[in-house]
Amino acid sequence: MPADPRAVLTRPAPAPAATVAYGDHPEQIADLRRPVGAGPARRLVVVVHGGFWRTEYDRSHTGPMAAALAELGHPVAQLEYRRTGQPDGGWPHTLTDVLAGVAALPALAAAAMPGRVSVGPPILVGHSAGGQLALYVAAQAPATVGGVLALAPVADLAEAYRLDLDSGAVAALLGGGPADVPDRYAAADPSALVPIRVRSVVIHGALDRQVPVTMSRSWVAAARAAGSPTALVELPECEHFGLIAPDSAAWPRVVAALRSLHDDLPAIDAESPTR
Repeated sequence: MPADPRAVLTRPAPAPAATVAYGDHPEQIADLRRPVGAGPARRLVVVVHGGFWRTEYDRSHTGPMAAALAELGHPVAQLEYRRTGQPDGGWPHTLTDVLAGVAALPALAAAAMPGRVSVGPPILVGHSAGGQLALYVAAQAPATVGGVLALAPVADLAEAYRLDLDSGAVAALLGGGPADVPDRYAAADPSALVPIRVRSVVIHGALDRQVPVTMSRSWVAAARAAGSPTALVELPECEHFGLIAPDSAAWPRVVAALRSLHDDLPAIDAESPTR
């Protein structure tokens, strides 16, 4: 692991196999990574990047983790979306872009990688703000999601606003605080959307300084109490960025959690509709 954990944000990665568009806007695209080897078709893994929804951070920093997942035999899509700081980023387009992308990408990936993407809704892997977006899609459009692996998710937007995470990131996303735009928090905040019926695993490092681990503890406790099929994996020696770094001590736990979600999904016959 590099001395600076943030080094993963600028680490180069192999070029994707293809880039596809799921809409007409220039940001409505995704990079596809073909699974290495000749293994069986698997559910698509959609990586939803973080960066506190800001334009300074795009899908490129998830290249190393996406390439590592493809090396393990997973077809992977790195989803891009409109972000704050762009003319039409933030509410509602950041959220509706991810909804649209998750719905469209399995068919787009199957067409681009014949025989490598199995039928069925994808597994979402979301980091930080991307974890919030993954949980949001699972709550709002559960039929389009097979499972969620949320890595240090911003799982409580109201609390993140109160804590002023990343200097006003939530207010920039939603256009104000909970008292200003309560309807937007009710629609977008994972803490307001429980129970979420899609199976999820939340992984969070106890040393996280960007998103406090208490947020995941509280969300998982409330979700489980409401009947959500979710679990928390807390890593005592991990900070925020190790969860997306394939050379970190945390990475095997991330891979194990993804495999648990994948193996728990029932096989869907190619002639049957997706669930």
